Amino acid sequence: MKNRQPLVVVGDVLLDRDIDGDASRLAPDAPAPVVDVTDDRSRPGGAGLAAALAARSGREVVLVTALGPDPASEAVRRALRGTVRLVEIPLEGRLPEKTRVMASGRPLVRFDRGGGRPGEPGPAVRETLAGARAVLVADYGRGTAAAVHGLLAEVARRVPLLWDPHPKGGPPVPGARLVTPNASEARALTSGEDRSLRACAVRGAQLAAEWRAAAVAVTLGVRGALLARAGSDSPMLVPAPYRADGDPCGAGDCFAATAAAALADGALPEEAVQRAVAEAAAFVAAGGAGNRALWRTAPPPERPAPERPVDPFELARSVQARGGTVVATGGCFDLLHAGHVGLLESARRIGDCLIVCVNSDASVTRLKGPGRPLTRAADRTRVLAGLGSVDAVAVFDEDSPVELLGRLRPDVWVKGGDYCVDALPEAATLREWGGQALVLPYLDGRSTTALARRAARAAAPGPGYRS
Repeated sequence: MKNRQPLVVVGDVLLDRDIDGDASRLAPDAPAPVVDVTDDRSRPGGAGLAAALAARSGREVVLVTALGPDPASEAVRRALRGTVRLVEIPLEGRLPEKTRVMASGRPLVRFDRGGGRPGEPGPAVRETLAGARAVLVADYGRGTAAAVHGLLAEVARRVPLLWDPHPKGGPPVPGARLVTPNASEARALTSGEDRSLRACAVRGAQLAAEWRAAAVAVTLGVRGALLARAGSDSPMLVPAPYRADGDPCGAGDCFAATAAAALADGALPEEAVQRAVAEAAAFVAAGGAGNRALWRTAPPPERPAPERPVDPFELARSVQARGGTVVATGGCFDLLHAGHVGLLESARRIGDCLIVCVNSDASVTRLKGPGRPLTRAADRTRVLAGLGSVDAVAVFDEDSPVELLGRLRPDVWVKGGDYCVDALPEAATLREWGGQALVLPYLDGRSTTALARRAARAAAPGPGYRS
């Protein structure tokens, strides 16, 4: 039975206008391109786009926002009619309107006008928030979130609240379940210009503590999102399922709307971020906010198999010399299964190459006991090297790959979600050169031990067996 409590979106709406055309010549009177217009369309932006995206699943969505009697406000009302229910705050002034001029699919110039401020919210706003299943705050710094800040603080104590911040806006209310700045916003809200994954993790944990939020998801564009918590050095990186090369406009709104809907369904922040990363990638691949058919998604583009240099150390040096990111992971990989494959594919999407550190036969025996490994190292490395996600393989004889990592010096070390970064000896090693250890989501229910046991049971003689 469908829950009748709505997902409530609170925030600043604007009118986005896209003018598309072709530019193949310059104006005769000035060195400026002439755009032959082929399309001119308008749509709700900001919280309006987030609300429309949240409503795609068929759930009831209510948008609390400031609108006035101006033409841009009327255009937003028409566009959202039948999709979301509006609860309006009076707008003093003109609704912001942003016009993008695109030439051959590339942004050429943007014009901004308008900029009214919300007035006093009425009793309908309080009633709407009191009946919310979950709340998404799309704070673009234009006053709507500030106008209902006290009400939002009350709501955060009762239901999941996701806050999508902006440097021009105020801080989230304490108790937010999830806050979703992008990497640029996280840098603007903290200090330092370091753009590494470790720096993003530190910023996320710092902001979670400062905002008293349960979790902060720093969105990283094509790399996915990094989920951090206050006081924890165990961030979770959720990579994008594939590289989406479409228009990224509106991807942040799609991410926030999907995550908020997941929280409304009872998902944990980790689950909400995984859904949001996948949906945002599909959204961008389908053309972003400028696509007329937002409900369609494009199939994942195929990624050509990378070259596999024989020497993993040479590969690491060459990738880092050109400013790339070296990712490493490790394990026995005795019987390769779906959990391994998913982890390796996710790890490869984080950086520019993936090096797999494999326990030698003697190391596996010490760790797993007599009878292991089931597959000798030469075969395990050959199978791993044949995967499109793996660029190189290195074998180590010790119980831990710490010594090997000291020679490889990767930028990122990843393990599956059944580990805790704080307990990994590799984490301290990576910090010696500014690297970052991360935990990735892991496909539950898959393990080499379980496979071996099933194989043994299948091979055991049945009741009717006679020697």
